[in-house]
Amino acid sequence: LGAAHTERGVRGADPAAYTEAERALRRSLDAYPAARGNVDAALGMGALAHARGDFTAAKRWAETVRKREPRRWQAQALLVDAYRGLGDQAAAGKALDRLRELHTGAATLTRTALVYRDKGWREDASAVASDAVAKAATGAERAACLRRLGDLAWERGEPAEALASYEAALRVLPGDAPSLAGRARALAALGRTDEALREWRKALTARPAPQYALEAGELAQSLGRAAEARKRYEEVAAWAAEGFTHGANASLALARYEAGHGTPDTAVGWLRAEWRRGHRSADVADALGWALLRAGRAKEALPYARRATEQGRRSALFAYHRGEIERALDMTGDARRHLAEALRTNPYFSPLYAPAARQALAELGKPTGAPPKR
Repeated sequence: LGAAHTERGVRGADPAAYTEAERALRRSLDAYPAARGNVDAALGMGALAHARGDFTAAKRWAETVRKREPRRWQAQALLVDAYRGLGDQAAAGKALDRLRELHTGAATLTRTALVYRDKGWREDASAVASDAVAKAATGAERAACLRRLGDLAWERGEPAEALASYEAALRVLPGDAPSLAGRARALAALGRTDEALREWRKALTARPAPQYALEAGELAQSLGRAAEARKRYEEVAAWAAEGFTHGANASLALARYEAGHGTPDTAVGWLRAEWRRGHRSADVADALGWALLRAGRAKEALPYARRATEQGRRSALFAYHRGEIERALDMTGDARRHLAEALRTNPYFSPLYAPAARQALAELGKPTGAPPKR
């Protein structure tokens, strides 16, 4: 029952389901503790912690299961997820190696693709993701694997290829919210903005997630639809607040909203708290660097931007943020290089910030041949 509530919370972005999940799982553990062998409930608690964004707790529960049943592959899979959330690539890689010794199915291949993506091995990630599609055992698993292929194509700046993968996923699992969101991004990149807005509305109905509301709002803002953008931005805050009441951590999406459209100092506070909790992924580093820049603290921002871009993942957004930080610090050569890298990686990475990157690059002009300021 606890596992089912967690799944319901993830699929529908329903944080209240997490409270019900914890109640059921705690009751199971009270009746039959993990120390006596209730590894299923322990795994359930780990999956719940991961869904809530508490990667330290997810790691702790996974280790509890692994120590009692070293051959339980689900514990290794959860460890890979937890270490990725914490930003510990070395530990994630070691956990993946152990997972691959225990399991060779689609779940393992999908995590392999994600770890490869984090390292910047884009071609390898795509190849493994394709293998995962072939190994998928259920319709839901196949849709998730197809969606991952779409995400990888999107990050490479190939919206037509991404769209084909998302549409294939939706044929297998109609109404799948992440596939609808991916389809919306791809349609916007292809200039089909009215269709993109409709897809965002469908995605938000299926899964009212703060990150989706933020992206939908930025598309509406880029099209001059101020009322719709304002509505979406209000949803970011409202849905994040609801999540917090049920233990779901939406700090990253909320901080990205505050940094870009609200109060950057508030974003800095939340993200520094995440950093202190040990959540030091490339995403958190990037968001903290961007929030510090928006708060007028570019010098403090640069080390975080460097950490985000130098971990390996080829992210247009990360490169853009670093370029803007370097531009604010008069590091012209470095700024030009990272802004160009952002547009080369994915020219459509954001309906708001991709045009801003092009404008910033134009303002910097052509290289003069002088060494970059450091």
